[in-house]
Amino acid sequence: MPAIAVKNLSKVYQVYRKREGLFASVAGLFRREYREVKAVQSVSFDIEPGEMVAFLGPNGAGKTTTLKLLSGLIYPSGGEATVLGHIPWKRENAYRRRFSLVMGQKNQLWWDLPAQESFRLHKEIYRIETAAFERRLDELTDLLEVRRLVSQPVRELSLGERMRMELIAALLHSPDVLLLDEPTIGLDVVSQRKVQDFLKYYQSEQGITVLLTSHYMKDVQALCKRAIIINEGELKHDGPLSDIIDRFSNHKVIDLLFAGSEVPADLERYGTVFEVSPPRAKMEVPRNQIPEILTSLLAQYTIEDVAVQERPLEEVISEMFTTTTNQSRAPNEEIASTSE
Repeated sequence: MPAIAVKNLSKVYQVYRKREGLFASVAGLFRREYREVKAVQSVSFDIEPGEMVAFLGPNGAGKTTTLKLLSGLIYPSGGEATVLGHIPWKRENAYRRRFSLVMGQKNQLWWDLPAQESFRLHKEIYRIETAAFERRLDELTDLLEVRRLVSQPVRELSLGERMRMELIAALLHSPDVLLLDEPTIGLDVVSQRKVQDFLKYYQSEQGITVLLTSHYMKDVQALCKRAIIINEGELKHDGPLSDIIDRFSNHKVIDLLFAGSEVPADLERYGTVFEVSPPRAKMEVPRNQIPEILTSLLAQYTIEDVAVQERPLEEVISEMFTTTTNQSRAPNEEIASTSE
């Protein structure tokens, strides 16, 4: 049985459309106009116990809305979902004790109190036995290297230190499912790495199910083998992370090191040159033309070294989002121009 099962899940918001001007504002008191925002549209996926899955998409794609649905914070407009056999929006206590939601832009710790006071509050809320609480707290503070900071007011901690405290609070009751919404947002490189290393170790040791949203592809590549991609509320990809480049990237990068100290001036006829640092140059070429382009380059120039590389994952995903958005807008633009 999947740990998370989602079938045709949808969420539609009614958003008040406020018009400009005094007259429009007064009229709005008596007759309001609303528009529908489809945050999630008939999304379906299953996540098996012990999987760590990346949940990707641009801002406004519906990622956070989906996590809120799975955590029971909001009700769906349609469809079904179960997490650990529970329907999230029923908000059963038995379910609440088995999952955690960590949002990088929301705090669950008391700002003016030391983190250890918030931890003790969590102990009472989740009814954790004292011995188990002390053992878990010691383990987590050691793994995240914050033992010396738990008695310090949260407002005095750095962003990276606060996020590690948030993770401790989320894991004190040993949840079976962890929902992470941008856990490394705004963190420096060192703090990002510490959070990544902790999550990788903890998930492998405890075998918990993790659904992770992040705009940092290094997070995704370090932690997840599978990715679910959502855009404009719709599911666009569900499969191995490695398949994204094969499926959505039509180009590869050729890295060339020429003999001598110069780069040939006519490289553009082979592809798009995007970096030149004599005697080295990098260019993008269609992936289905790699053999003939390499053959021509080696015959035309004296090349000391050559490497064929995949494009960075973040570039491929960004391009995918841009293409999808433009395609979805095109029909609307055509309709508008026809009506004019």
